Amino acid sequence: RTAFLADDQHPVYFIYTPKHCSWLNQIEIWFSILSRRLLRRGNFSSTQDLKEQILRFIDYFNRTMAKPFNWTYNGKPLSF
Repeated sequence: RTAFLADDQHPVYFIYTPKHCSWLNQIEIWFSILSRRLLRRGNFSSTQDLKEQILRFIDYFNRTMAKPFNWTYNGKPLSF
C-alpha cells in the first residue's frame, strides 16, 4: 500500500482541505439531499437513465425545493 501511494503514476490523489471548508459542507448537504430523495429509492435501467433522472431531479428541486442554506459558521473554531 505504501509503495502504491508513493507512486506518482497511480490515479488516486489525496487533496487535503482546511478543516472548515464551507463550500465542501454545502456540497455534502446537496449530495445528501440527492441521495435521500432520488438515489436510495431509484430504479435505473442504465447509466443514461440514471443521468436523465438526476437531471430531472435537479430541475424539479430547483423549481420546488431550492432555498439558500442557512450557514451559521462564524469562522471561529467550535468548542466541545
